Amino acid sequence: MKKRLVVLTGAGISAESGIATFRDSNGLWEGHDVMEVASPQGWRKNPELVLDFYNQRRKNAHEVRPNAGHLALVELEQDFNVRIITQNVDDLHERAGSSIVMHLHGKLFESRSTLDERLIYPMKGWELNIGDKCERGSQLRPNIVWFGEAVPMMEKAMEEALKADVFLVVGTSLVVYPAASLVDFVPDEAPIIVVDPNLPYMRPRPNLHLFEEKATTGMEKVKQLLREKYL
Repeated sequence: MKKRLVVLTGAGISAESGIATFRDSNGLWEGHDVMEVASPQGWRKNPELVLDFYNQRRKNAHEVRPNAGHLALVELEQDFNVRIITQNVDDLHERAGSSIVMHLHGKLFESRSTLDERLIYPMKGWELNIGDKCERGSQLRPNIVWFGEAVPMMEKAMEEALKADVFLVVGTSLVVYPAASLVDFVPDEAPIIVVDPNLPYMRPRPNLHLFEEKATTGMEKVKQLLREKYL
């Protein structure tokens, strides 16, 4: 039976494919204060701005490709039961070929009703505009978990962390909560591996492996470590 490798990924793995991260520029995201384009208040104040912002994110995501970091996680499915929990809203893990991907913060290529959050629709193109409505006649919004909103997938993510035989963190600074708290649910006997050019603080524990590298290069070392030590 394959060991369960639970992976938490963040903006760093997508950045190497060319997807911008707002934390690179003092909280500005493509020139916008994040609260203007990624909060319920911003949506109420200027829905046109919010829709245009995410239209541009989708257009950008259409133009980029999965990188070696994404592909390494797919390759690890040969030896491990890989479960990806991602803070990213893009679909690069799926496009790379990963089998099980849980999106904590929503999905860029989905819209949802502003009247009933259970009404979710896949998007084929990149544009969502004022006047695009759900079946109940309300405006559609991006199916993204904005700042100040609950994270509906968090409970399932905690359950995955509790079941991990190995827990891998790739491309995240572990400062965005509640996602960052997932490392606290990992069993004490399970190894934790962290890959990021700016390593977050991790409390000392047995079998803690830190790689101060980008996802693309660091994942090559992780593959080697996993196969030599944890298969």
